[in-house]
Amino acid sequence: MKLASLKSADPQHRRDGKLVVVSRDITRYCAADSIAPTLQHALDNWAVAAPKLEALYRDVEHQAVPCERFHEHDAHSPLPRAYQWADGSAYINHVELVRQARGAKVPESFYHDPLMYQGGSDDFLPPRDPIPLKDESWGCDMEGEIACITDDVPMGVSPEDAAEHIKLLMLVNDVSLRGLIPGELAKGFGFFQSKPATAFSPVAVTPDELGDAWQGSVIRLPLMVDYNGQPFGRAQVGEDATFSLADLVAHAAMTRNLGAGAIIGSGTISNKGEDGGAGKPVAQGGRGYSCIAEIRMIETIAKGEATTRFMRPGDIVRIEMRDAQGKSIFGAIEQEVVAA
Repeated sequence: MKLASLKSADPQHRRDGKLVVVSRDITRYCAADSIAPTLQHALDNWAVAAPKLEALYRDVEHQAVPCERFHEHDAHSPLPRAYQWADGSAYINHVELVRQARGAKVPESFYHDPLMYQGGSDDFLPPRDPIPLKDESWGCDMEGEIACITDDVPMGVSPEDAAEHIKLLMLVNDVSLRGLIPGELAKGFGFFQSKPATAFSPVAVTPDELGDAWQGSVIRLPLMVDYNGQPFGRAQVGEDATFSLADLVAHAAMTRNLGAGAIIGSGTISNKGEDGGAGKPVAQGGRGYSCIAEIRMIETIAKGEATTRFMRPGDIVRIEMRDAQGKSIFGAIEQEVVAA
């Protein structure tokens, strides 16, 4: 099934949105507040709420209930705020490029022990709202990713069992301020100011919606990233993933329980080139990149300096995923950078 949270001025839904069930083709919706007022409420009671939401989804598909037109601009991120947002780094190619650009080696542990940081989860951006930027020197970047939402996950869960706790999937624009990252990492405590509000796709879907494209807790489809109207990234999510989403959920739950509604991200989707080295831009027949930092790293490695600039007001990023028939699965994240 497909779920969304609509923006609402109603005090009951202002912060957390109004839960709706969305048709498979993302054109219609039916309010689900008779089952659960918000997505978080549904996740808190998933065993009871999910079968009822599935039944409503079938009714929506069969046009057995009144529906309204679904407009992606009316949607908030599926969880407008969450108890937990932790982002991993499943694609070590991305980490290798970062390290190579500054002449550093990737520690061996990174290949069996995932990187992960805890992001801010109290204020996500709607998927069609602007990205506010106060200072261009901060180096604003997009990061195209996938993420899952879990139910309650017990501490110490195995990756095999963690897969059963993945209830919903989304796309991500994990906005990063590259100019602030080095100073923060130098302090030894990790990201904070360099990771502003994140945006998620208009629609969250259950894994079964992906059919054969959901294998081993990885989505086996390309992530489409467009930048200022031009193809920028077409990385295959199912390739070059050192860790699956289930691996990352298990990693996050190693020493703590995860509460229902926890969001775990994949990190930037990144593929190697055909020769096993750095990938090429889409315009040169490659799969391109899911963030600007990656092409800057490749430029630095090849030429000694980066020439592609980071985002500034007026720039627009679009992140989407389509099925084998070319139909949008999650709707699109489309955001313009604006001066804050």
